[in-house]
Amino acid sequence: MKPTVFIHTNHKQIAGALVAEHSLTRNSKNADKFDVRIIHTKDYPALRDREGQRYLRDGVQRTWRYEDLQSFTTLRFLPPELMGYQGRAVVIDPDVFAVGDVWELLSRDMGGAALMCRPRSGSKKRRGHLASSVMLLDCAKLTHWRWEEQFNAMFAGRRDYMDWMSLKLEPRWSIRLFENEWNDFDKLTPRTKMIHNTRRRTQPWKAGLKIDHHPPEKPSGLLALGALNRLRRRVFGDYALLGHYRPHPDPNQEHFFFGLLRECMDKGVVTESMLREEMRQNHVRHDAFEVLKRTPPLAA
Repeated sequence: MKPTVFIHTNHKQIAGALVAEHSLTRNSKNADKFDVRIIHTKDYPALRDREGQRYLRDGVQRTWRYEDLQSFTTLRFLPPELMGYQGRAVVIDPDVFAVGDVWELLSRDMGGAALMCRPRSGSKKRRGHLASSVMLLDCAKLTHWRWEEQFNAMFAGRRDYMDWMSLKLEPRWSIRLFENEWNDFDKLTPRTKMIHNTRRRTQPWKAGLKIDHHPPEKPSGLLALGALNRLRRRVFGDYALLGHYRPHPDPNQEHFFFGLLRECMDKGVVTESMLREEMRQNHVRHDAFEVLKRTPPLAA
């Protein structure tokens, strides 16, 4: 089996996933050496079956919403099973786009580690959280990753979502760190290998739409903010009073995404009718065609 890059997504972020897939092969001189596969929530009934049920997140009981913007995140831990616990894999979020050659990551020396990633930023970095949004995996060393069993454990109170996502449940000796540029958080520089539009509020293809993701409700840190978010959700609903997505503060990142999207449309990977449907469903900003018209082609 070829080394494989997996992009996990749901229906709300499928446009991003298709652009991410294109970026991986477009920007690699070794695209024939690896496969790219999209993991979609629609193919995993356990995600929909848990709709409305309570699960453990940051020590707080939350309600599982299949329609949430990020209902795909637990699928990060599925690739070793899909690879038959053999070979190398990279797994990325659908808002991660290759700037450099992902083969450099797939083929690097892991020094005996089971996985490689980067730290989170800010207070989560100080608390030892790691970013599972881009991971290099040695699948043979991850036979203990059993996605559906571990997903269900969140609803039984035996597994905390945030500990799982932050890799706190993995032996630290089994993890090595790669350079931050392989998962550059909203930063595009000449050193960036993969850019991650991780600040959901400013994802370039969402500007102007109503926010449709849950804000943090962690009981530590900003206690008052967490309490206010819980109260807002109980009184007004999951996404009420959250406002709208904003333009990305770095125009170059908007140009990069829409330059890739323009190429996807030229190749038929994304069709005009599909993009219009994504706009109708409020998955893609309503002025997407106007942005495409003013976006210059990307350099070869």
